[in-house]
Amino acid sequence: MTETESVILLHGLWLRGGAMGFLRRRLLGAGFAAQVFDYSSVHDGVDSAAARLRACVRGIGGRVHLVGHSLGGLLAAMVVQHEPDLIDGRIVCLGSPLCGSAASRALQRIPGGAALLGRSREFLDAGLDRWNAPQQLGVIAGRLPLGLGFLLGGLAWPHDGTVAVAETRLPGIADHRVIAAAHTGLAYSDEAARYVGAFLRDGQFGLPGP
Repeated sequence: MTETESVILLHGLWLRGGAMGFLRRRLLGAGFAAQVFDYSSVHDGVDSAAARLRACVRGIGGRVHLVGHSLGGLLAAMVVQHEPDLIDGRIVCLGSPLCGSAASRALQRIPGGAALLGRSREFLDAGLDRWNAPQQLGVIAGRLPLGLGFLLGGLAWPHDGTVAVAETRLPGIADHRVIAAAHTGLAYSDEAARYVGAFLRDGQFGLPGP
């Protein structure tokens, strides 16, 4: 890894940049120049966030990686899928419903549920068909069923309480791991952080390390 390798961290739905603080500190300790990309997941919508993310990447010199939790990973994957020359690094998604979110669809069946998802609603519903970009993309999924999606119903087992493991298995990705973590906990997991660092360095998860 060179000194110019940077990582942009993207948070998930209903959260803000501070939610990625733990993972940022872990990546800084591993030698990456890590920074958080903050956006409004409900009010701004995916198109606005994508435009700002592209501008953020272009303002950084050297090699850039993207790491996103939940909606943030889906956003990172979508942006690079549409513009594969944007980064020359790798992508890691933590609990991202890359194949579409059953929890999102279930929430919309409840009065007021669609408003809670805002402008990210259609994006979460659809997901992606396949990973076709040249960048290596790795996914870490959780299997502790603790979260809002579990209460809404409709999630296939195993799941992390919000996203089913099957929803993270996008065809074409480079590597996939399932760990003992709930959906929100993926952003605060020591094991996940070690896997993220390994994938950014080597393009595969390997072992999580001590």
